[in-house]
Amino acid sequence: MSEKINSEKFNRMSYGFVGLGLIGSSMAKAFRRVYPQCRIITFNRSEKARIMALEDKVADVAVPSVDEHFQECDYIFLCTPVEYNEHYLHLLKSIIKPSCIITDVGSVKTNIHKAVIAEDMEENFIGGHPMAGSEKTGYENSSASLFENAFYAITPTPVSSPEKVNEYKSLIEGIGAIPMILDYREHDYAVAAISHLPHIIAAQLVNMVKDQDSGRQIMKQMAAGGFKDMTRIAASSPEMWEQICMTNKDNIVTLLDVFIRYLNSAKEILSEKNSSGIHDMFSRSRSYRNTFNNRGIGLIKKEFLIYMDITDETGAISKIASKLADADINIKNIGIVHNREFEGGVLRITFYEEEPYETAFRLLSKEGYTLYKR
Repeated sequence: MSEKINSEKFNRMSYGFVGLGLIGSSMAKAFRRVYPQCRIITFNRSEKARIMALEDKVADVAVPSVDEHFQECDYIFLCTPVEYNEHYLHLLKSIIKPSCIITDVGSVKTNIHKAVIAEDMEENFIGGHPMAGSEKTGYENSSASLFENAFYAITPTPVSSPEKVNEYKSLIEGIGAIPMILDYREHDYAVAAISHLPHIIAAQLVNMVKDQDSGRQIMKQMAAGGFKDMTRIAASSPEMWEQICMTNKDNIVTLLDVFIRYLNSAKEILSEKNSSGIHDMFSRSRSYRNTFNNRGIGLIKKEFLIYMDITDETGAISKIASKLADADINIKNIGIVHNREFEGGVLRITFYEEEPYETAFRLLSKEGYTLYKR
């Protein structure tokens, strides 16, 4: 009953979205799908995204500047790059109604919370960070389902009312996300460890291979699925990660120092030929890693992979692709695995979502193929 009441309440509200990039437009699409009668006001500097939002009926209003159109909003989501969010926060201060809640979607929270304190807007702000994203950017790649089953960090201010925090929590649950309420400083330290540091490690690992490879690029040619999986995030936007690293610098540097100590420990164990130490290092990491939820969605959406054995004959791949197409199963990618040192199957099929992944596995299993799940 409470879900129905919340849905009716949220349907009557007005929402503002400042910025229609991947996250902002996906959020707007999610709200339009879940709360179809709500009113959505959007701003974006690029006219193209504004036109697309209006044509898709995602937005009721799309404006080229943050102005009085946002006066009616009950919630406003700041979805621009972090260095612009503070500017729009200042603009909105003189526009919003007293009951409006401004939130953001940035992956670093300390800077925006400090700006909120400086603007004396703590009663009107609750920080937010959807732990979802994609290698792709822009309105054209946005999706209403981007936040489903994704953790969504909520960082209230010391003066945020419990009623507003609970309302925001219910609003986010409505679009399928899993809210986590925590202090913004705790949030920034956590994401430095599980998101920001891994991006730096992946980038430098790729740079090392590039610099240490031979003229024949043997390392690049032999790179197996394991290497490509752990360095996939190195292909993310350099501009975005420059901003993130600069705004969460202290936490990242602290954890880099910790990680370097772990690397030095591994180096020492290897130098001493300490086999039990090597075994313990991998055993500890394996035990803890196996406790993770492998179906969660992080900052880059999880891929669902099937590996399979096929015979080397003309039309083998097209036959499989046809079977999946006939069953209306959408795939992201399909291709031959040239290095199978750490993975079974010569053919790798990638899916966007878990449901087609499971359906394809059942279908191909019935056809007698040998399959390996990842």
